[in-house]
Amino acid sequence: MLVALTRAVSPAMGRCELSYLPRTGISIDLARWQHRAYERVLEELGCTVLALPPEPDLPDSVFVEDTALVLEEVAVILRPGAESRQPETPSVASALAPYRDLAVIGAPGSIDGGDVLRVGRTLFVGCSGRSNDVGMRQLAAAVEPHGYAVRPVPMAGCLHLKSAVTPVAPDTLLVNRSWVDPEQFGDLRAVDVHPDEPTGANALLVNGTVVYPSSHPRTLERLAGWGILVRPVDVSELEKAEGAVTCCCVLFQAPGLVA
Repeated sequence: MLVALTRAVSPAMGRCELSYLPRTGISIDLARWQHRAYERVLEELGCTVLALPPEPDLPDSVFVEDTALVLEEVAVILRPGAESRQPETPSVASALAPYRDLAVIGAPGSIDGGDVLRVGRTLFVGCSGRSNDVGMRQLAAAVEPHGYAVRPVPMAGCLHLKSAVTPVAPDTLLVNRSWVDPEQFGDLRAVDVHPDEPTGANALLVNGTVVYPSSHPRTLERLAGWGILVRPVDVSELEKAEGAVTCCCVLFQAPGLVA
């Protein structure tokens, strides 16, 4: 069973952390509607959605990806680089504990899940403002016994590694070359975002279909031209908070839900 761990939109989302975008008004009602529609798409693609309740005092908590990395053998509870986001992790750890043994990134280490790109048994970690060397060393110590390698990736111009590159097929990446060099990921094919849509590299691959923001129609056309099945979603309010489609869930395989 493919599980998508999500968390409802916080009523405080308007006070979210911002690094690259100017602050603009966010409609909480519309953000909630879009998030619920996103969850329905995940269900239609075969996921069981495990939804956590909103966190009224944690503005960025809908972006649950940044709090945990779930592999087949272990779940690593991460330590977000923004101090305001660090209280998000205990509830995620409680939700994942029935499914995996847990490892924990501790201070002074920090890693955001949005910086971790898995390709086979390699975990590429973006050298962003949210993930540091101490966190990467702790991550390596947690996963190397299970046969994974951790590799830092230079990047620039965006919040997270997955702002610049995400998988859209087992052998294909969607990439903004201005922000990251795709040659760092080996011989995988690379689809370039349309030059008018630099923020369009974030896509979520779910059971052979790519969940993709409808705000990037030209890049969507490129994906379709490569024969990639795309399911557009409207996440415009979440994008105002520097979020995107990978940010709003943690995907993992589980034998069944625990009562």
